[in-house]
Amino acid sequence: MAMNLLPLLLVLAQQQPLAGLDPYIAQAIKDWRVPGLAIVVVKDDSVVFIKGYGVRELGKPDPVTVHTRFGNMSTTKAFTAMLVAMLADSGPLSLDDPVQKYEPAVLFADPYVTREITVRDLLTHRVGFGDPDYLWGSSGLDFATIAHRLRFVPTQTSFRSRFQYNNVTYALAGDVAARAAGTTWQSLLHSRILGPLGMSETVADAGELKAAGITDVTSPHGIVRDTVRVLPAALDGIDDIAPAGAIFSTATDMAKWLRFLLDSGRVAGRRLVSAQNFAQLFRPQQVVQRPFYPTATLTNLHFQAYGLGWILQDYRGEFTAIHTGSIEGRSAIVGLIPSRRAGVAIFTNLDHSELRHALMYTVFDRFIGPNTPAHDWSAEMRVMYKRLADSTRAARQAQESKRITGTHPTLPLDRYTGTYADSLFGTATVGLTDGKLTLQAGTAKGQLEHWQYDVFRVTWQDPFWDPSYLAFVIDPDGTVGQVRVVDGEQVYRRVK
Repeated sequence: MAMNLLPLLLVLAQQQPLAGLDPYIAQAIKDWRVPGLAIVVVKDDSVVFIKGYGVRELGKPDPVTVHTRFGNMSTTKAFTAMLVAMLADSGPLSLDDPVQKYEPAVLFADPYVTREITVRDLLTHRVGFGDPDYLWGSSGLDFATIAHRLRFVPTQTSFRSRFQYNNVTYALAGDVAARAAGTTWQSLLHSRILGPLGMSETVADAGELKAAGITDVTSPHGIVRDTVRVLPAALDGIDDIAPAGAIFSTATDMAKWLRFLLDSGRVAGRRLVSAQNFAQLFRPQQVVQRPFYPTATLTNLHFQAYGLGWILQDYRGEFTAIHTGSIEGRSAIVGLIPSRRAGVAIFTNLDHSELRHALMYTVFDRFIGPNTPAHDWSAEMRVMYKRLADSTRAARQAQESKRITGTHPTLPLDRYTGTYADSLFGTATVGLTDGKLTLQAGTAKGQLEHWQYDVFRVTWQDPFWDPSYLAFVIDPDGTVGQVRVVDGEQVYRRVK
C-alpha cells in the first residue's frame, strides 16, 4: 500500500522553510545579471539565513560578504519615521505638529499648505506635489537651498488628496526631527537607533563612509546597451537630502534592524519606542491610489496604503509592510510579515534590480506555506519586467520616429549660447565647443545635437541617463529668450 508522504513533506517544509533558497538565489543572480547581492532573513528574533553573493564591482575580485556596505536608499525613510515616533514619545515634537513650528523659513506655493502642513503629512507623501527631483542629485544644492526653493514648486493636486512620492519633503521631516532634538539628523540616528541596536557597520551618509575610510563598499552598476557596466554615480548623490535615503548598511546590521522591528520596537526586551507610536508606523495613513509596484499585477494585490516610512499591502491573506530603495546603480528592499515575525532585507549593486521583489516574495512564500499554484517568482517577474522594459523602449522609439528631418536651427549655433536661469530650477549654461553646443545644469553635463527646428537632443556624460530634449524659444527681437526641457518641468529664461 502506498504511503501518503504529504503530511511528512509539510512538516519538513515547516521545519526547514528556507531549504533550497541558497542555490535558487545563486541561479537568480545569474539570470538577472546582478554583480553582487546580500540578503538576510529573520524569523522569531533569529537570523535564519544570511549570505553575500558575487562581487562588489565587476572586473574586480573583491567579494560581497555579509559585512559589505550597500546603499539603503529609500529604505532609510523607515529610520527617519522611527526617529519621529521616538521623539513623539519623549515630547520634543508630535506627529501632528505644524511644520512651521520648527521650520518657519520653509514656505509652500499655497499659503494654506504652509499654514496647515504637519509632520505626519511630510511622512506620508501627501503634500500636493510629487518629488521635485530636479532639486537634488545632480543639482549641486545643499538642503537649505533645496528647502528654500520649495516655495516655488507648483501645486499639482489638492493638499492631502493623493499619495505622491516625495523625497524632498521626507528630508524635511528628518530636518524637523533634528531641529526638535537640537542636533543633526545624523547624530540623532546614531544616538537613538544605530547605537542602541548595535548597528556598528551602518553609517548615516556617504560623508561618514568616506570619513571612516571604509572601503568594503559596493560600486553602482547599470545595464547600458544591454551590457552591465560600472556607473559613474557619486556615493554622496543623496547626502543633501540624507533622511530620505542616505544610509549605508550591511546584511549583518540589517538583521538587527529587522529583529527590532519584528519585536515591536524592543531591543533585548527594552522598549525604545512606545507601543502606541510604533503602531502608527504600520497603520494605513494614506491610500495609495494605484499600485506602487508593478509586481501587484502578479501578486493579486487587494489594498495598498502608506504608513510612516512603509508601503502597507496584503499578500496571500497576510498583512505585509515593505519598502524599496533605488538610486542610480543600487537597489534594496525590506519586507516584513509582522504577524509571523518574519522579515527579509535584500541589497544589490545593480540599478532597479527587481530580483529584490522576486526574492522577497519567495521568502514570504516559505513562511506562509506552499503556494498553489507554485510560483517561480524569479522567472515570472523577469518576464514581466522585460515586457515593461520592451514596452518603454518601443514607446521611446515610436516617439523618436516622429522626428521631422531636413529642418535646421533658426539661428547660428553661437546665438543659442548663454546662461539661463529660474528661481526654482537654478541655472543652465549652454556653451559652444568645437562647433557643438554643450549644456551644464547643476553638476550634470551633456552635448547637444540638432533634432528638429529649435529642438536639440542632449546626450549626457553619464551613460546610464536617457537622452533629453531641449526646446529653445525665439523672442520677437530674434534672440533666444527661453529654453525648456521637453516633457519635463524645467523652464529657464536667458539671463540678459
